[in-house]
Amino acid sequence: MTLTEACNVLHVDKGNNDELIFSLIDALPGYIRVTTGMSEADQAREPLCQTVSGFLLTQWYYADHADDQALTRTINALLKAITLKAREIVNES
Repeated sequence: MTLTEACNVLHVDKGNNDELIFSLIDALPGYIRVTTGMSEADQAREPLCQTVSGFLLTQWYYADHADDQALTRTINALLKAITLKAREIVNES
């Protein structure tokens, strides 16, 4: 995810907390790898990873969101789906 994409997801202008946003972007692939088992190379080819990355970024950036529970449920469901896809990839190898 690029800074521009992240800013679009977060509905913020570039220049507002860029360092924080860069840090969060950098953490996304590792977090997804640890939680799902999907390699970073496979994540680049999986559209669900881009989707869940946007939701994770939103949750992390706006930690005090009122609709946090709904967002957490959505993230968890997507991570489960990615985990299943990661297992399929491993089984195909």
